[in-house]
Amino acid sequence: MSPGRRRGILIGGALLVVVIVVAALFLLDSGGSTPEAAAGATAVASPGALDPNSAITEYLQDLSENNSDAAARLTDDNAAAAVALRSTRNTLNPASVAAKLTVLQPTPAGAKKTGGTFSLSWTLKPGRVWTYDVPFELAQGGGKWLVHWAPSLLHPKLEAGQRLVISTAAEDTTAVADRDGKPLVINGTGGVRPVDGNPAPLLRTALTGQVTAPAGAGFAVARVDAAGKNVETLFGQASAAGGKPVVSSLSLAAQDAAQAAVDGYRGSAMLVALDTGSGGILAVAQNAAAGNAPKALNGLYEPGSSFKIATSVAAIQQSGLNAGAPVDCPGVATIGTRTVKNEGFELGATNLQTAFARSCNTTFGQLALALPADGLQKAADELGLNADFEVPGIDTELGKVEPAASKDEQVEDGFGQGRIQASALGGAVMAATVAAGTAITPRLWRDRETTVVKGYSPPPAPVLAQVRKLMRAVVTSGTGHAAAAAGEVYGKTGTAQFGDGKQATGWFVGYRGTVAFAVVLENSNDSGPAVQVATKFLKAL
Repeated sequence: MSPGRRRGILIGGALLVVVIVVAALFLLDSGGSTPEAAAGATAVASPGALDPNSAITEYLQDLSENNSDAAARLTDDNAAAAVALRSTRNTLNPASVAAKLTVLQPTPAGAKKTGGTFSLSWTLKPGRVWTYDVPFELAQGGGKWLVHWAPSLLHPKLEAGQRLVISTAAEDTTAVADRDGKPLVINGTGGVRPVDGNPAPLLRTALTGQVTAPAGAGFAVARVDAAGKNVETLFGQASAAGGKPVVSSLSLAAQDAAQAAVDGYRGSAMLVALDTGSGGILAVAQNAAAGNAPKALNGLYEPGSSFKIATSVAAIQQSGLNAGAPVDCPGVATIGTRTVKNEGFELGATNLQTAFARSCNTTFGQLALALPADGLQKAADELGLNADFEVPGIDTELGKVEPAASKDEQVEDGFGQGRIQASALGGAVMAATVAAGTAITPRLWRDRETTVVKGYSPPPAPVLAQVRKLMRAVVTSGTGHAAAAAGEVYGKTGTAQFGDGKQATGWFVGYRGTVAFAVVLENSNDSGPAVQVATKFLKAL
């Protein structure tokens, strides 16, 4: 049974139980009740407590039991309280919390406000118990008493925009460095945090998650400002021992260039860059329009004509073609039962290099149809699109290419419009394989190995030599000519229609020197902007 169907059955069953329970309560409770009375019985009670003592006692009980959402509902700012309580608990990660009422001021009849003090005790690790008193206020509204929310309920010195962190180092030291030794993550009085500017936001969790405290390190709780700078150490003492930084494959220069390139595009944009020698991930960037999920690393899209790199590998290796081999490029062609069109051009009798550079769909549909059913899958395997890697700290997916289920699908797969899928990382691995002539294992760390779950072997060197000619022609005389401004670039453009065919994803994958890259633009409807983003990135390096 599929997870979706199982969830549907469970949800349906839960709703049925709710209906039965509500119906039973109505029968037991209604008697001779009027419809108005019955309706009143189902009204949702407003949050809060009937008296001040119950309000603060229930709040402290929920706080002690790690029920942040319930505690937040007893405050006058549910949303802010829930976020602050939950994040503080996750940050301090206590073994237990004890919250006890110490003073509750008398509340005269008719009073709408009161206050008092409670004791808060955090057991943070063996032998480290942090206890202090917290003043609080209560206010009545709508007949219910609520705790007045303020950051000072977590610690009396905590102000708006500040938060609590665990600190092990008494001074700022580099915890994670880029490939050139430049700091990416700092460990210091403000805890573990990215350097100013947060240069790799998609990789923040991966980078900070690899930081471990050195042996004998101190332990302190500090309050920090919104930027993560230490304001005051509140408990314990940090150590001066800094420890040796973890070294990432990232290049701060490449990451900054990649982020600036995607940020300059109005729509959803993502870019991945790899070092073709080591497989090191140099940059992973998305703009705000692409969202916070790391789609550049694992989001799968139809690659469109960028997949013609794989089709060319298959045609050269399996059908005996080369860059100068004669091919036909009509403007429209019926291939099998499919009518295939180019983007408003035809070349007639030409050669493979020109058809590739101009991105002739009719040519590549014919080439694909002449292959065995698994011909494109074999080529995709050799370019790493079906490989699988476990990179410490990140989730990756390169692509999914299977044998065509029909001849028609095989035609469409030939120009990346069938069931072929790839991610930006997969596109960069494909380009890096062509550039290096070896299998590429993506890496994010110098001393922490990537696990190869499913590896691959690259195409033979003579095949790749021909493919490099094709990719260079894309920039010198084809659809990627705008990238010529960035030097000796090799690449392939792609535009992949999806849905009802009115929208398309834009691609540009390629390499220059030892830097391989892939740019993916969601809903761009053209590959031209992807070439411009890549060019901006390469020129900034």
